[in-house]
Amino acid sequence: MWFRRDLRLTDNPALVAATEHGGVVPVFVLDPALLRPSGPARVAFLHRCLRALAGALDGRLVVRNGDPALVVPAVAAEVGATAVFAAEDFAPYGRRRDESVERAGIDLVRVGSSYAVPPGTVVKGDGTPYKVFTPFYRGWREHGWPPPSPVVVPGPGVFVDGPASEPIPEDPDLGVTRLPEAGEPAALDRLERFLADGVTGYAEHRNQPGIDASSRLSPYLKYGCIHPRTVLAGLAGRGGEGVESFRSELGWREFYADVLFERPDSARRHWNRDFDRLHYDTGAEARRRFEAWCRGRTGYPIVDAGMRQLLGEAWMHNRVRMIVASFLVKDLHCPWTWGARHFMAHLVDGDLASNQHGWQWTAGTGTDAAPYHRVFNPVGQGQKFDPDGHYVHRWVPELRGVASSVVHDPAALARLRGRLDVPAGLADYPEPIVDHADERVEALARYQEIRAFREAERA
Repeated sequence: MWFRRDLRLTDNPALVAATEHGGVVPVFVLDPALLRPSGPARVAFLHRCLRALAGALDGRLVVRNGDPALVVPAVAAEVGATAVFAAEDFAPYGRRRDESVERAGIDLVRVGSSYAVPPGTVVKGDGTPYKVFTPFYRGWREHGWPPPSPVVVPGPGVFVDGPASEPIPEDPDLGVTRLPEAGEPAALDRLERFLADGVTGYAEHRNQPGIDASSRLSPYLKYGCIHPRTVLAGLAGRGGEGVESFRSELGWREFYADVLFERPDSARRHWNRDFDRLHYDTGAEARRRFEAWCRGRTGYPIVDAGMRQLLGEAWMHNRVRMIVASFLVKDLHCPWTWGARHFMAHLVDGDLASNQHGWQWTAGTGTDAAPYHRVFNPVGQGQKFDPDGHYVHRWVPELRGVASSVVHDPAALARLRGRLDVPAGLADYPEPIVDHADERVEALARYQEIRAFREAERA
């Protein structure tokens, strides 16, 4: 059994299928091609998930480093395996990797996937893929998914001793970053707590970063410590706006996986190729502003709080992800790929399909894209979704003594700077690196150029 993004014993169809064919040698390959862009947080979380899985397997997990096209055939030969079972991978690299393993002479038996419905399954009546979420979601729900697979319980003859395992590496230095508890038991516990305490009010509170209303299941879904089908089964039979809102978020994850499956190039390029003509700033000044954005030093409190949460937790609230992405692309006019790459280097839940297409949604270049004229106002967004200032106060310590009525407004903060009764930390907080009103006009002008060009071509 070749574990990949399914580090669990519960609801693991490939593992169930493998156990039906005799004793199983469980294997995981630390693939440098996937580890290099992952960043220390995701690597550390992976190591911890592997330790949890190894413990559940009574120490029988065989871990090897290297190219899977070389490692998997080698391990299979060492144990005389007649087949290698694995969940199907639909991502661009995963598909190429699996084809390489097969070319090495391995009978790779693909069973199940990381999704409730495998990408490429839900299509329009004419057989073409969906390009808009709402009809995809309707078709996805109508298609449905099987119930969770049974739990595989280690016992006599289920898992057999394999060759010697290499040690799971020590975690990289995370500095101040703190990660959630890793592994399948933590994932199942998190789901149970969310279903008990959080899902009912999810629709009402999901956009408020100062409230702990998110499921926080995304890191576990990333590495398959829990299957989305298990989550959906937990929602079954429950009613209410919160349940439907959360189910739709799982639908977005499946939709973006489907989009990437159909358009692998969209991981690096505009899904809407009209935007290849969009002018971005990439010079020295743009780089300087980008670095300020990365450090949470833009002078816009909600943006800076989000970027500092990313550094502190390797995670960011979903509403704030949209705010900081809009700011980078439409206020700083930097390429969305810069931001997407930064996120993938720092997020513990970094998922290529969801990350890249979430960025393109905000940039206006992808499926279901925010209209080109929609530019998030970082002041208004902060005031609307963090009205009490709890989120900013937590992540921007320089502003902890500033009243919530003014904490989101750089202009109001500027008026406070000259007073004697202001918090001392305010002097250390940067002034805005750009003027949002001016940059909004500039962003709209650049987008309008593309629209005019497209209309001229049609004419």
